[in-house]
Amino acid sequence: MSTWTITPDKFLTPKELKALRQVIHADALLAKSRGRQIGYRDMVIIELSVSTGLRVGEISKLHVDDLQLTRKSSSLIVRSGKGGKTRTVRFGSELRKILMEYLEYRSPASDFVFRSERQDQMTTNAIQKVFKKKAKKAGLPKRYSIHALRHTFCTMIYKASGYNLRMVSQMAGHASQNTSALYAAVLSPDVEKAVEKLESQEFLDSLL
Repeated sequence: MSTWTITPDKFLTPKELKALRQVIHADALLAKSRGRQIGYRDMVIIELSVSTGLRVGEISKLHVDDLQLTRKSSSLIVRSGKGGKTRTVRFGSELRKILMEYLEYRSPASDFVFRSERQDQMTTNAIQKVFKKKAKKAGLPKRYSIHALRHTFCTMIYKASGYNLRMVSQMAGHASQNTSALYAAVLSPDVEKAVEKLESQEFLDSLL
């Protein structure tokens, strides 16, 4: 039987995540007060990553049309993920609010959710640099790459879902055929409950 394991050096601790979030939100507020978009965009990239577990390539390719931002259902569609698979990822109301505000604030409009300073689609390398810059500012260890946020998401959704390995597999989009065979689809109400719990301060405090 397969087991889902991950070593501690691959994901952020609750304290590290808190420090990173403090940095990105402070920078976003400063950027917005000065009428700039980059710092605000960077905050959204990191919040999206840690709240959905998207791979960096999936973030780069994300289109506005892939987002479903309604009160009843907050989700995004990952098209041609690892292994060429398409999946739907649910997320909570806090990330929905962040995304809606970002889409209203950014200018000019684009098919891609995230654009570079040259108004092109952001490359995976550019997104990686965003994380590295913010991680350094937050005092995080140099070993972390943006993929650490995907691992962090997986560990948190695993706990928030009551240790539901099938949910982790579904939301993370594991490409392994063995993993896919073991993990069946999870009912939507279970996913909604888990992603909302993931964002709650009470849950985050319980990890400390």
